[in-house]
Amino acid sequence: MADNDELRTRLDALDNELEDGDITRKGYEKRRTMILSQYLPPEDVERLNTGLRVHSVENSNHPGIGDAAPNSYGNGASQGAYDGQGADAGAYEQPRAQWNVMPPAPGYDTGPPSQVQRFQEQQLGMQPQVRARSSYGNLSNRPTTPGSSARPGSQGSYYGSREGTMVGSDYAFNPGENKTPPNEGAQQGPGWESPGDSSRMSTMMDSQGYFSDFTGQQTGHQNRHESYGGPQRYSMGEPFSPSAAIPPPLLGRDTLAGAAASHQLPLEPRDVPFAVYDPHNGNVPMSKFDNIGAVLRHRGKMQARQPAYWVLDPKGKETSSITWDKLHSRAEKVAQVIREKSNLYRGDRVALVYRDTEVIDFAIALLGCFIAGVVAVPINNVDDYQKLSLLLTTTQAHLALTTDNNLKAFHRDISAQRLKWPTGVEWWKTNEFGSYHPKKKDESAPLQVPDLAYIEFSRAPTGDLRGVVLSRRTIMHQMACLSANISTIPATESTDTFSSGLRNADGTLVAPRPTRGEVIISYLDPREGCGLILGVLLGVYGGHTTVWMESKTVDTPGIYAHLITKYKATIMVADYPGLKRAAYNYQQDPMSTRNFKKGMEPNFASVKTCLIDSLTVDTEFHEILADRWLRPMRNPRARELVAPMLCLPEHGGMIIAVRDWLGGEERMGCQLTIGGEQSDSSDEEGNPSGTGNGYTSLLDGGNSEKKRGKKRARTELSEVLLDKESLKTNEVVVLAMGEEAKKRASESGTIRAGAFGYPLPDATLALVDPETNLLCPPYTVGEIWVDSPSLSGGFWALPKHTETIFHARPYRFVEGSPTPVLVEPEFLRTGLLGCIIEGKIYVLGLYEDRIRQRVEWVEHGVQEHEHRYFFVQHLVVSIMKTVPKIYDCSAFDAHVNGEYLPIILIETQAASTAPTATGGPPRQLDIPFLDSLSERVMEVLYQEHHLRVYCVMMTAPNTLPRVMKNGRRDIGNMLCRKEFDNGALPCVHVKFGVERAVQNLPLGDDPAGGIWSPLASQVRQNMLALHADKQYSGVDHREVVIDDRTSTPLNQFSNIHDLMQWRVSRQSEELSYCTIDGRGREGKGVNWKKFDLKVAGVAMYLRNKARVQPGDHVLLMYTHSEDFVFAVHACICLGAIAIPMAPIDSNRLSEDAPALLHMMADFKVKAVLVNADVDQLLKQKTVSQHLKQSALILKVSLPPTYNTTKPPKQSHGCRDLGLTIRPGWIQPGYPVIIWTYWTPDQRRIAVQLGHNTIMALCKVQKETCQMTSTRPVLGCVRSTMGLGFLHTCMMGIFLAAPTYLVSPVDFAGNPNILFQTLSRYKVKDTYATAQMLDHAIAHTQGKTSSMQELKNLMIATDQRLRMDVYSKVRLAFAQAGLDRTAINTIYSHALNPMVASRSYMCIEPIELYLDPSALRRGLILPVDPDSDPFALKLQDSGMVPVSTQISIVNPETNTLCLVGEYGEIWVQSEANAHAFYGSKDAFDAERFNGRTVDGDPGVRYVRTGDLGFLHNVSRPIGPAGNMVEMQVLFVLGGIGETFEVNGLQHFPVDVEGSVERCHRAIVRGGCAIFQAGTLLVLIAEVRTRAFLASLVPVIVNSVLNEHQLILDIVAFVALGDFPRSRLGEKQRGKILASWVSRKMRTIAQFSIRDPDGTAIPMPEDVRRGSAAGTMGAIGGSSLRHAESLAEEPGLEDQGLRLDTHDPYAPSTYDRADELRTPTNETPRPLQLNTTLEYSPIGNPSTLNSDSPVLGRFPHHTVGGGSVEESPVDDLSAFDFHPGFQAAGSGGYESPVDLQGGFGGGGGGGLRVANRASSDDDDDDWGADALRGMKLGEGR
Repeated sequence: MADNDELRTRLDALDNELEDGDITRKGYEKRRTMILSQYLPPEDVERLNTGLRVHSVENSNHPGIGDAAPNSYGNGASQGAYDGQGADAGAYEQPRAQWNVMPPAPGYDTGPPSQVQRFQEQQLGMQPQVRARSSYGNLSNRPTTPGSSARPGSQGSYYGSREGTMVGSDYAFNPGENKTPPNEGAQQGPGWESPGDSSRMSTMMDSQGYFSDFTGQQTGHQNRHESYGGPQRYSMGEPFSPSAAIPPPLLGRDTLAGAAASHQLPLEPRDVPFAVYDPHNGNVPMSKFDNIGAVLRHRGKMQARQPAYWVLDPKGKETSSITWDKLHSRAEKVAQVIREKSNLYRGDRVALVYRDTEVIDFAIALLGCFIAGVVAVPINNVDDYQKLSLLLTTTQAHLALTTDNNLKAFHRDISAQRLKWPTGVEWWKTNEFGSYHPKKKDESAPLQVPDLAYIEFSRAPTGDLRGVVLSRRTIMHQMACLSANISTIPATESTDTFSSGLRNADGTLVAPRPTRGEVIISYLDPREGCGLILGVLLGVYGGHTTVWMESKTVDTPGIYAHLITKYKATIMVADYPGLKRAAYNYQQDPMSTRNFKKGMEPNFASVKTCLIDSLTVDTEFHEILADRWLRPMRNPRARELVAPMLCLPEHGGMIIAVRDWLGGEERMGCQLTIGGEQSDSSDEEGNPSGTGNGYTSLLDGGNSEKKRGKKRARTELSEVLLDKESLKTNEVVVLAMGEEAKKRASESGTIRAGAFGYPLPDATLALVDPETNLLCPPYTVGEIWVDSPSLSGGFWALPKHTETIFHARPYRFVEGSPTPVLVEPEFLRTGLLGCIIEGKIYVLGLYEDRIRQRVEWVEHGVQEHEHRYFFVQHLVVSIMKTVPKIYDCSAFDAHVNGEYLPIILIETQAASTAPTATGGPPRQLDIPFLDSLSERVMEVLYQEHHLRVYCVMMTAPNTLPRVMKNGRRDIGNMLCRKEFDNGALPCVHVKFGVERAVQNLPLGDDPAGGIWSPLASQVRQNMLALHADKQYSGVDHREVVIDDRTSTPLNQFSNIHDLMQWRVSRQSEELSYCTIDGRGREGKGVNWKKFDLKVAGVAMYLRNKARVQPGDHVLLMYTHSEDFVFAVHACICLGAIAIPMAPIDSNRLSEDAPALLHMMADFKVKAVLVNADVDQLLKQKTVSQHLKQSALILKVSLPPTYNTTKPPKQSHGCRDLGLTIRPGWIQPGYPVIIWTYWTPDQRRIAVQLGHNTIMALCKVQKETCQMTSTRPVLGCVRSTMGLGFLHTCMMGIFLAAPTYLVSPVDFAGNPNILFQTLSRYKVKDTYATAQMLDHAIAHTQGKTSSMQELKNLMIATDQRLRMDVYSKVRLAFAQAGLDRTAINTIYSHALNPMVASRSYMCIEPIELYLDPSALRRGLILPVDPDSDPFALKLQDSGMVPVSTQISIVNPETNTLCLVGEYGEIWVQSEANAHAFYGSKDAFDAERFNGRTVDGDPGVRYVRTGDLGFLHNVSRPIGPAGNMVEMQVLFVLGGIGETFEVNGLQHFPVDVEGSVERCHRAIVRGGCAIFQAGTLLVLIAEVRTRAFLASLVPVIVNSVLNEHQLILDIVAFVALGDFPRSRLGEKQRGKILASWVSRKMRTIAQFSIRDPDGTAIPMPEDVRRGSAAGTMGAIGGSSLRHAESLAEEPGLEDQGLRLDTHDPYAPSTYDRADELRTPTNETPRPLQLNTTLEYSPIGNPSTLNSDSPVLGRFPHHTVGGGSVEESPVDDLSAFDFHPGFQAAGSGGYESPVDLQGGFGGGGGGGLRVANRASSDDDDDDWGADALRGMKLGEGR
């Protein structure tokens, strides 16, 4: 160790001398060699001083087959061409070296590190990484972890800490802050490896260690959608994600034998067999130069006067040029200014903002950054301000280089758009810098450059911006490979017979070629990708002249050929679109090219190669290009010129494969011939046909190549003919090769593919299954993974993605082991899918351009999970060739409902609405033509590829999202997918093919009978057999209720009036009622005595003036006031039947007036009681006239109205005046109060209450809420029914407590009044609704009042709880001190206002997440929301109140449900109402007589019609936190709201919620789904009218994905046209009625199912038992609400209809045609009662109770009784409130009976009693549509 310390000390001292200028470079080298020789062996000194020299071909140490380390980056002997550490290494470059230590065996320790290794560690300031043998027998690199790559700062090193930068302390990175344990990487395995190794690992170390402040800042918030390429980049639905750090599954014993031989092992590097020399001077090795800056200085001196760049305008005129001298001088000037003026440190980022035409300025700035040691960030889209700002922020660039013109344009744009300049960025104009003039000749600043050269930002296919870091080593390696390739291109003509490839022993050419640089002509963007590599960097490296022109230049016929001829270009850099334009222009008019310039005929004799930037090879065009353009232009090597190059545009644009003449293919370690064919350039015999490789079986025809005696050269462009069907299973079956492939290319079922050539000579290439990360077997399609020193090391500031993409590790199986092992090299995932044939790369497309689809057959009754694969390019070719009038197209797959569904995007002129004439009207779409075009596309893809298309979307030309590629716009596939998912495609038409495409639709246990059928119920019972517990609650009977004021049992009072008299006698002077006005002031209080007098006064007024008799119906229409309370009690003491009703709304008279008149008629109202406010309202002209006219039409006589505000004063109380309760009035069944509930559709539910029910309601309230006389009661909203009525009129009397009244009108104007009253009077229990709390929260009221005394805020709901209510109220009133446990929801029902309550449970709401698929089957299965993204979240509705019991019952069988399933909620309580008022319907009576089959037959339940379940939970209660078990109720929703499809039950609210969330254009709460006949219809309210067709797939996909449902029709209504009630609730009945009657004002309607959707028969060879036959109707329409139609009246003979042909399915709608029917038919008028009176249709007796329908109970009825309709529609006779018949007090029968019948399909339909015969019913569209409708009120 002492020796090492001394060595390090002496070398540090020597470095300091060089820095201070005390020693020359030559002296430094000599002394350094002397020092090293004293401590190290001579061979190590040689390596350290000269770098890793590449030996000549004759050198025995040349790495070849059998060498220890043939990997170029793992072998010191192959590096000199790329990474020589020569004399020009800067003073800041630490010496780098590497050694190969051969471990004795994998995994075995090799002992302590040697002295050399220790020195290496100390020199580099870090611990080297370990090395182990790769799994396929060669040494290769282990990964370098970010932790082990942290470099401590050292003196004189740019890795040290920096202080005082120009932007502050957060700008610089201090490596000392990295607290990584020093030994973190020490457990990797045996051996040591230098991190300075010439692999792309070094770049990664720099970007992770040196720049870890930027990589670290984004590691914590990379969400799923930001993952590489988004969710669709790699399969998320497959078992093994590429990013998952887990091995593939173990190999089974049956497949273990021979498993190791099933992998195509990675192709080894070929290595460049010679050193690369300067093309201008054969004696200058390029390994002498360490970076591009050093090369530029060399060019500036040696080729000073030679042109470096010519820049041309679109007409081919020269706009600017520059020589190497000038280029170098200006770049040095930029570097000098940066060093001296910018305050930047080495490694800081500098943005380069130049346009593509400013090539020279850009090159100067880029090279200046290289020389200055800063990191360049080229920005290739100057006009995109958002991108520019993002890049500046991401890279923390505080200096931007640009030109004067750019800066002016940028300033103008920012001012025009009112944007802000990027903060903290200094802008410099490099075109004004001038040239660099050193003071002394040959004096230039030493190159002190960081390893990182530049960061290239490019958009991933998803549109996400990612920066790829490129190091100088990477650049030099790439340049060396390209230069070696160029130098071996055969000359056009030779005048010397001596072989030009022969070299001396030292590697120099025996017959050197002319030392002239190349002329590169390019039109690719020079600021990114291969355009930057070939257009800027390669020119500098080789001293080549670059001629650059704009991409649109080639569009002009002849100009491209003229420029090639004029500049004698030797290298063409192009792409397919440009070459096609030039070649096709020549085909159309050859003379325009030949005569472009007189006296100069096109001559391409100078061209050596034509490099084509592409991801796939177009073999057909190659023939045209070579034979019809290059050869006529006088190039005899036309076929050899064509060289497609495979670049990685997402990963820095690096070239990984291109046609070359380097040789060395034998070293790749793969088979180079197929079927025994020999190659003329092979040095050894190819394998004979009979080898044991098994590859010959892949040839179709076997000896087709042998027949052609001609040998194929390995350097020629290979092409193969592949079997199309085999590609679908990722198998590669070669049908023909070479010339035979061209001849047979027209055969059907074949794909013609071309090769890029061999991989780059220094590259290791593997073919990997992207789903499992396993090496692919030979001749299969896989993802191309590549590793090379010429590749980048990672993304900028995205460490997770870098690890996943740039450092991927494949697996392989080894013989004899079932466990997969890692293959050692780390690879870059290119995202390209292809195959390797004869060692050459064939690319079929990008990973995201591959569409997969599950096979459609079943085997052994099980759906196959096998997939077929299709490449978008092949589909596009089929469409473009076969279908006419298509401009462009693309395709992708969407992962929906567990399968991949293909989506085709078509651009066609037929989809354009652009005016035909300027200023004319928009062109109308030809919908039938678009339909036929879509069908043709589907048919073509099905016939040619057997692809079952999910949907085809039509757009106008040039409207799909596009990506810029070399100045041209191509459809961006992943961008289209992204916009598709967002519903933002500019689509005007959509056509679905769900009948064929969608397969995995679930079926219930009884598709025909539904989930409540005996069969389905029995299946659930069997599943839950272990849970023998049945679902019913306990009951807390409270027989005696004690008055806390008088200790009197309140049971002895039979009615509320007697109790009121008791209060008057005992507490006559105490306050009974007090009104709070709009300003929060108390009104004049009313004591009990005065209260009695007031009631007596109103009663006497009614008896004397209105002649009200016992039993008369009196309508009470009051505002919220004391007058209302007096009137209620006056009616009670008179024995009249009080019907409270809210005042009618003058703004909604069309709804309220008919409702009021029907009540008057049905209940034979004798008098209407009002107060002054309502009296004034009724006397308004509009209201009074409307009422009179409506009454005249309805033939209803208006009863007299009496104002009870100021009745005659009375001096005696009720008792004194004889106003007492008679015994007959308190008998059960005698109505006292009629509560009228109104659904959102204005359907009436009338519930009668007797005295016993009223007293029971009060008792339950008092005992459950622990109410006492010491706390007042507050009455505010809903005072005409339910809890609002109880709190307003009854509870004060029952408790002997004062009641404060706050008007809802005052609350609406100032919500604070309510909360001030609660606070001031210390109200303990109060009642509220979610709507009023939303209103208060929206007005930010209630936060100032103190509400600590409020212990029970009851929020009533009659359906499933809204999940946001509790959280919103808690947050809004937390400031006011409202306790979290005081916010309590209660489950209220029309028949019992408190079925369950959370009051005084002392815990927060219990949240439960349920599996939605199990729920659809009737099962309750709690799940983890993290594991199931679609889990249904529920909150409990509380526990049962006192004297109440709940049972969960199967509504069909009337048996108690078991724990684990849900059912109908049945309630047994004293507080239940006992009848619907005025109803004589047997169905209604049955609701009050529910008796369980397996329970206590003596218990009589009320059936709520709501679905729910009981759930046991344990929670800590009280200060001690003791666990208490509680049984809580969860409400799911009304049965009447549900609908069934395929025997599975769905809740509309869930489906609608999914749709409302799926797109921002859909209004929240503006969606309704219902069934009409066999159709599942969805209506959505949208904010926009543009491109509604693009919303349809988003809606359909969200419903299919989350609910496994396929919609039949999606219709859109404009904003404001969606029917809602006054409280904003959906009017489902009105929506359905307007749809059925074709009055819905839709702006667009789309059909999802094909009306003729029969499954197309499949060929027998691929069918294997089609799912269409096995699964019922999957191939056609699915089992759609498959109810037993035999149970419908008049349809007994039809049985079960399961045909796939749907005669009622609609076709696509013309959005402009709002009057067309939903089925595109003209149905006969519905035979329904549309008159305004309730006259029955036909003979009601025909529907007798023996009918199978009438014999069942309508289980889906929801909280209602006698229901009447508003006569505002002509369909007034419809009752769309399920389960309740329209029956007035006269007992009228409803013409439309909503029967339930879950045995017939779970939800029933409307039973229409038509005058037509039953035979006509079959053909009547209206009857069929109504038959299957399921709808419930949204309440």
